[in-house]
Amino acid sequence: MTQGPTITAATPADAAEVAAIYAHHVLHGTATFEVEPPPPAEMARRMAALHEAGHPWLIARDEGGEALGYAYAGAFHPRAAYRFTCEDSIYLRHDRLGRGLGAALLGAVIEAAAASGFRQMMAKIVASAAGEDAQGDEGGSVRLHRRFGFAEAGRMRAVGWKHGRWLDVVIMQRALGPGDGAPPAEAP
Repeated sequence: MTQGPTITAATPADAAEVAAIYAHHVLHGTATFEVEPPPPAEMARRMAALHEAGHPWLIARDEGGEALGYAYAGAFHPRAAYRFTCEDSIYLRHDRLGRGLGAALLGAVIEAAAASGFRQMMAKIVASAAGEDAQGDEGGSVRLHRRFGFAEAGRMRAVGWKHGRWLDVVIMQRALGPGDGAPPAEAP
């Protein structure tokens, strides 16, 4: 029987593997609007910044310890009134798509973000102006987020240009913990 991935908190030692996973998406995909892959040192800096703020950055590994993907939840916006709202990001190794890994990481990062005190989670999902998400169909990442209780909150049309085409961004949102049903504790 095959065991599922092990999901743990990422550490700076994971930066090279994280950078390699992300580089593929930067160079070949549209799930990110970056056009130059950041080096491992930059990924380690980003990871450290989230950890220092008390935000989760998770990594998934197979039984042999190989990195399969990662997810994190960072501040949605730097202004103080947004401090209880985060944004999730999930990147999978390009040869591991469609195997349930995204669902495992999304579930784990939702749980970790709620435990960190966040009350709302946002997702910005890249879609082509023709209505396709970064995986090539309107349903991929959008469908995954809907399965976890996200609802579409809006669409920004043609806000990015990458790989010779205009790209939309679908904005999705879900409540964490009690959401807006009670005042927040003063963290994060």
